[in-house]
Amino acid sequence: MAISVGELVTTGQAAVLLRVSRARVVDLCLRGLLPYVRVGGQRRLRRADVEALLQPLLTRDQTVALWLHRAIAGKVVADPPGVLGAARANLRRLRRLHPDGPDWEWLDRWDAVLDDGAESVLEALTSPARSAVELRRNSPFAGVLSEAERRAVVRAYADSRRDHARPVRRETVEQVLKAV
Repeated sequence: MAISVGELVTTGQAAVLLRVSRARVVDLCLRGLLPYVRVGGQRRLRRADVEALLQPLLTRDQTVALWLHRAIAGKVVADPPGVLGAARANLRRLRRLHPDGPDWEWLDRWDAVLDDGAESVLEALTSPARSAVELRRNSPFAGVLSEAERRAVVRAYADSRRDHARPVRRETVEQVLKAV
């Protein structure tokens, strides 16, 4: 499932969709909160990623899983045969552990994604789409990240959330406390 050019938007188009400045979109990209690719030296963003910011449909756990799987995507890019081979081995082990039941549906879906190649795997690992979120809940990529890498990603996610916290003026806090 390669990304078609029609699915990509410019930073200006993303700014219009998000109702923010183009500079704010670039800032989101540079901080790693909005994934992008470079096309001819300019940033292009997946429309689905921009729309996910409009209606954040992911829970905290799903967002952490997305961050972890984006880190795994980096490993796929660096070593496709090794990482995809590890996922296939994990799928075989999971099939032995769960010889029947509802888990087979997800195992079959991952088999199909892996058979489709690295681009499809990258899409499943990084997409905010509902189908990818469900697929990641049953990920065959256990062990691809070391424990130190996993902790670093979770820490980076937590740090990114702190960026969104707004300081509250003391007067506002006092007004709220008086009203209670």
